[in-house]
Order: sequence, then C-alpha cells, then structure tokens
Amino acid sequence: MKKRLESLDVLRGADLFFLVALGPIMGKIASAADAEWLNKGMWIFHHVAWEGFSPWDIIMPLFMFMAGATIPFAMERYRRDGDKKSAMWRIARRVVVLWIFGMMCQGNLLALDPNRIYLYTNTLQAIAVGYAAAAVMYLFTKLRTQIVAAVLLLLAYWAAMEFISVDGFGGGNYTPEANLAEWIDREVLGRFRDHATVENGTVVWNPNYHYTWILSSLTFAVTGLCGMFAGIITKSEMAEKRKLAWLFGAGAAMVAVSLVWSIWMPIIKIIWTSSMALFAAGVSFILLGISYYFVDYKGWKSGLLWLKIYGMNSIAAYVLGEVVNFRCVAHSLTHGLQQFMGDYYGAWLTFANFLILFFILRLMYKSNLFLKV
Repeated sequence: MKKRLESLDVLRGADLFFLVALGPIMGKIASAADAEWLNKGMWIFHHVAWEGFSPWDIIMPLFMFMAGATIPFAMERYRRDGDKKSAMWRIARRVVVLWIFGMMCQGNLLALDPNRIYLYTNTLQAIAVGYAAAAVMYLFTKLRTQIVAAVLLLLAYWAAMEFISVDGFGGGNYTPEANLAEWIDREVLGRFRDHATVENGTVVWNPNYHYTWILSSLTFAVTGLCGMFAGIITKSEMAEKRKLAWLFGAGAAMVAVSLVWSIWMPIIKIIWTSSMALFAAGVSFILLGISYYFVDYKGWKSGLLWLKIYGMNSIAAYVLGEVVNFRCVAHSLTHGLQQFMGDYYGAWLTFANFLILFFILRLMYKSNLFLKV
C-alpha cells in the first residue's frame, strides 16, 4: 500500500496556518502598530478587490486542490476492487458533511433563524463540489477522459461568460455587477444567496457581495481535477525526480497559459474564472512540488510536526477556527494583561486563540483522533 503523502499534510497545514493564525495575528499587529511600512506589506493577507491575485487568494484554491490530490490514494482500492457502490456512498457522505459544515461556518445554520439561512456560500461547499466531480471521474473514467473533461469545463465556463447575455448581464462583461455568474446566482439561489435579505417581499442583494457559486461550480470541478492529477503523479511508480519534473513543469505551464488567457478573460477569484482556476492550479502544483521535494524526496521533516498536526485534521481546524471563538476563553483568563499591552492586547488574544486551537488539535493527534469525512 502506498504510504501517506507527508508533503501533502505539511502543505495543507501551512495553508490552514496561513488562514487561521498568521493572517489574523498579523492583521491585529498591523492595526496596533499603525506603521506605514507594515501596512504596505499587509496586502499579502488580503484578497484583491476584483481582478488579480494575492498570496491570500491561494488559500481556498490550494485547499480544494489538495482535497483532489487525496483522491488517488483514497479511491484506488474501490476502483481496483470494482466496489463503486461503496465509493459513491463515501463520496455522497463527504459531500453532505462538508455542506453542513459549510453552512455552520458561513450559512448561519447555527443561528437557527430560517430567514438568514444561506445554502451555498462557503469554501467547504466548493470543496465538496470539486471533490465529488473529481472523485466520480476517477472512479468511472480514464486519465485521458479526465484531462479532456477538465479542458471542456474551462471552455464551457468561458463560453457561457462570453456568449450568453440575459437581462443586461453577461455577454463578455466581467464587472462585479453585470457578469453572467452574478445573474445565475441571483436567479438560482434567490433569497438563499449569502448576504441576501427580503424587504417587503422583495429580495435585496448586498451591493458589496459578488462571490458566485453556481456557474463557478464548473471551475471548482477543474480545481479538484487538477489536484487529482497531482495526486496521480505523486502516487505513481515513476522516479522521484520525474515526479518533481511533472509537478513543476505542469505548474509552470498552467501559470503561463493562464496569464496569456487573462488578456481576454481576467483572473478573478471571486467568480472563479477559467483563467483564475488555471493560474491557481499552476501555483498549487508548484507549491506541492516544493513541499514534495523537501519533505518526501529530501526527507526534511524536523520541525514540521506542528504543520502535520494542522494538516491531518484540517477540516476540524477550519471548522473550529470559524465557529468557536477561543478569544473569549483567553480574555477570561488573561484580561489583566490588557492594561500592560494596550492596543497589542488584540494581537495577544488572536495568538492565544491559535494556541488553544492548536492544543486541541495536538490532543486529537496524540489520541489518534482525526475528523474524516
């Protein structure tokens, strides 16, 4: 049996650490310091407003990419044994659990207010879609068909955005207010779209919310498939150096093609354009290549256990980080420090939030408890 891909755990842990710890802590420090040089560098920890890409923008695509990368390792025995029914049940269960977790994190499920429930709003739900599409393709089709499907999905999204025009939306319009993906989300999700409200029987859209999910599911699937391709490479029996060549080569090629494509279709993460999906997949290939080189090829694992602890319980880390406010616990125990730390007390609470979450994850790791969905 193929051993666990430790580089994937480390990379997943780094991605989660960037999201739930480093970014929030740096944000609080920058706010307290209010130093011009520090504020200038904080773009790293923010999404771009619309077109373009920042390091913070890779978090969600990389998470989705790595979910796809696990498929060849998790699904191979089902495909080999012909047990497709059990595999489909496993896929369906994962989709349902991720969907519920997503609604807990961002869909107001825990508010128990039916007027504020949002159906399709969160990273975990996008991961569920990308994972399901890639996993089903892995079970029932060959690699060549999977590659063709990924290309066709990219082209289908592009063609829809370019050539479909309805009610003043679409027809090659890539602005926040008038792109086709925006119109489709409004029509399909209606009042169940994130940030939508109902006033006097009319659905009112938040003018500052433009994330799209329905049409973007096509390119979510591509991100999952690209991760699956990376998983196929790393799981294969080819020489280690050849695996690295494929990871870096495929990543560089995808980035190059996406940048050329962006001349006509801009890189926009918020609506997950085809060029963005390809760009993010390319960057993810390269990041996995770097992690694979140091962790699995060179065997440099010293000091990386804490990232594995994050990475091996990534869903638990994400859900706990989004749903539970451990800052309250830290404040209850350390509120006396506020008089000494002043504006930096917020940074301490955010750091303490990370420490408490990490302590829980470490206990789970030591107890061999992993949230598997």
